[in-house]
Amino acid sequence: MSQTGAPADAFAARVVQAATRLATDPKGAEREARQLLQRAPQDPRLLLILGSALRRQGQWRPALAAVAPLARAYPRAANTQYELGMIHLGLDDRAAAGEALQRAVALNPDLAEAWRALGDLLFLEGDDAGAETAFLEHARASVTAPALKPAALDIRHGRLDAAADRLRALLLRTPTDQDALTMLGGVYLRQGRWGDAEVLFAHALETAPDSPAIRFNLATALFLQQKAPQGLAEINRLVAQDPASPAYRNLQAACLALIGDHAAVNRIYEDLLRTYGRQPKIWLNYGHSLRAVGRQEEAVAAYRRSIALAPGLGEAYWSLANLKVVKFTPDEEAAIAHMADTPSLADEDRIHLHYALGKAREDGRQYAEAFDHFARGAALRRRRTPYDIADLAGLAARTRTLFTPDFLQSRAGAGSPDPAPIFILGLPRSGSTLIEQILASHSEVEGTMELPDINHLAQDLTRATPQGAPNAWPGLLATLPPARLRALGEDYIARTRVHRVMGRTFFIDKMPNNFQHLGFIRLILPRARIIDARRHPMGACFSAFKQHFAQGQDFSYDLADLGAYYRLYVEMMAHFDAVDPGAVYRVIYEDLVEDTEGQVRRLLDHCGLEFEPGCLEFYRNTRTVRTVSSEQVRQPIFRDGLDQWKSYEAWLDPLRQALGPALDTWRA
Repeated sequence: MSQTGAPADAFAARVVQAATRLATDPKGAEREARQLLQRAPQDPRLLLILGSALRRQGQWRPALAAVAPLARAYPRAANTQYELGMIHLGLDDRAAAGEALQRAVALNPDLAEAWRALGDLLFLEGDDAGAETAFLEHARASVTAPALKPAALDIRHGRLDAAADRLRALLLRTPTDQDALTMLGGVYLRQGRWGDAEVLFAHALETAPDSPAIRFNLATALFLQQKAPQGLAEINRLVAQDPASPAYRNLQAACLALIGDHAAVNRIYEDLLRTYGRQPKIWLNYGHSLRAVGRQEEAVAAYRRSIALAPGLGEAYWSLANLKVVKFTPDEEAAIAHMADTPSLADEDRIHLHYALGKAREDGRQYAEAFDHFARGAALRRRRTPYDIADLAGLAARTRTLFTPDFLQSRAGAGSPDPAPIFILGLPRSGSTLIEQILASHSEVEGTMELPDINHLAQDLTRATPQGAPNAWPGLLATLPPARLRALGEDYIARTRVHRVMGRTFFIDKMPNNFQHLGFIRLILPRARIIDARRHPMGACFSAFKQHFAQGQDFSYDLADLGAYYRLYVEMMAHFDAVDPGAVYRVIYEDLVEDTEGQVRRLLDHCGLEFEPGCLEFYRNTRTVRTVSSEQVRQPIFRDGLDQWKSYEAWLDPLRQALGPALDTWRA
């Protein structure tokens, strides 16, 4: 090496060393850059390192003084534009930051951190669509392995099935590839395969336990399955590391809401809104939490603030309509109708707007228009979440085959002897929240919410079978010894303990779909009370049809499916009435409305509870209620909605035909 080349090489090595120190030792990087700048005061590499080091120490003005001239001199340098954007963010100059970051990603679309920063900025400004696009680009640009790039491009362009095929093929060859596991988990999240996503993220986290991104994805998958305690355990670790992250805090709040800690939820949202006051989704979620605790006027204000920030946010309009106490003005209805017909509107927003318009037209007694909007919203939702009624028919047939009097008698008393649970099951919109509110007004009973734990236990057992086939359920229960049944009952009691904050003797699990697991409940919790909340089939089914549920009721978006679902539910309950007499206590919603005190007294007697007057004044109970009936159960019983379905009778023939004999036998 020549003598003239050696000093140059040493200088270049020190420049690289200074750049390398930026991430871990910005003060040392600054010191190194200043020393080198004495020899080369105009070196753009050193000026950029100096500006980045100052920015990382929070010295925003000196950083800007170093980088701004550089950005003007080299306008096509993507890294310089990124650094300038980050400095402007630190100075809270969001407009300048956005311009610089947009220039950075335009110059270099593979600059992952610039996409991430741009996504955060757009989220801060309330541009959810732009933020989502930026985060997708960040995910694509973060992929450096050549083998993963085709799948990353498929994901970016919405080709999820193709991406999943590529990634599964790759994992067959390299089953521990952390990046492939994470990417496939992300695909499964977007496809609604949350349990599969959880498994993949858990495996990926084993190989990279310090990865915040993988842990956040795992927490998200757990939350989407309503595994709140497990999700909280993961997200709390991330919040401890980065308490300012809005994504972490928002997911933490969502998990806390699932376990009913709305005081903590509201504190989180109020804190977030001090910084992210222009974020409509945070206002929307804050409104949901306020509604759950009965702060109705504040909930309305939060929803309206969300609409003001994002006029096309359909869920905010539907949330207002779903309160059942807000009526839109004619001008508001016209604006919603115009937005619903906007071609560029996302389907998710359009669905919510149609349901909101349906409620508005119903309030105005314009039933033909109301039904049209409910049907249009349901058709859109049905396309996004297809449902096959044959699955429930198969489950019903297997249930009738397995649960015979001899089968149940041979296992009598095998489960946990704990008498604490009171299950309220049936169809949604059949009075289950009212029954829960009545029982939760008793001094010995705690109301919780729709708990997912019975279904989780069933899924865990099914996944543990050699094939993991859904058709193995419930037949596999025949293979479980008494000790295992008892352990499963005790596991349910342990899982649900997080919801029992009042320490009362009994607690309520009002997941309506638990009727599908009635035999399982009888095996593992033989002393639990089981209440079937039943309503006239036309009233129950149409009320479900015009309700846009957050998740879990995919059968409710087609009238024929609703009728078939109700018929199968009645048949399954009739089977247990025959093979396990007295196991289920039935409450007819119409009877509860017409003879409230008599029905309440009989209900309490069945549960082994003394009559308490507070159960008749259930509407004074200030407990948290998260279901769509939250505002209704905070009022005395009224019968106005009993026959509301008759106003739509002209359009309900598919429902009537699918119900078949259940129209006559539903009370039996």
